[in-house]
Amino acid sequence: MKKLSFQLVPDSCWYSNLRTILSKKQWEFIRQDCLQRYDHKCAICNSKPKRLECHEVWEYDEKNRTQILKDVICVCHKCHQVIHIGRTSLLGDIKKAEEHYLKVNKCSYAEYLHDLGLANQKHKRLNEISEWKLDLTWLSRFIKD
Repeated sequence: MKKLSFQLVPDSCWYSNLRTILSKKQWEFIRQDCLQRYDHKCAICNSKPKRLECHEVWEYDEKNRTQILKDVICVCHKCHQVIHIGRTSLLGDIKKAEEHYLKVNKCSYAEYLHDLGLANQKHKRLNEISEWKLDLTWLSRFIKD
C-alpha cells in the first residue's frame, strides 16, 4: 500500500465537510487536536511546513450508502493536492502533484497512472449512489461525559 493515495470524493459529497457543519470554534478545536496528534508534521510525507492543512479521511460503505468519517489528519499542501487530484487537475496544478506522488511513493509514472485509473474507477462507482448518509461517529471522541 502506498503512503500517498488519491481520495476522490463522490460528486454529491463535494463541499460537504466538517468546516461547513461545525462552528468555527468547534472546527478550531479539532484542527488544534490534529496538529498536536501529528506533532505539526504531515501525516503522509513527514514534512514540517509552516502551514499544514487538515484533511478529513472518509470511508464509503456502498451497501448502506454511508459516508463515514474515519479521521482528520494533518497534511502538507503538496500531499493534499495529490489526495484531491481531481480538483488539482481542474486548477491546472497537475504536474507538481504527479511529481510529489512519485517522490513520496517512490514509484514509476506507470504506477502513478495505474493507481489513478483505479481511483477513477472507484470514483465512478461511488457516483452511482446519488445520496449518501453521513456517519460522524468519529467526532464522539471529543464529547466528554
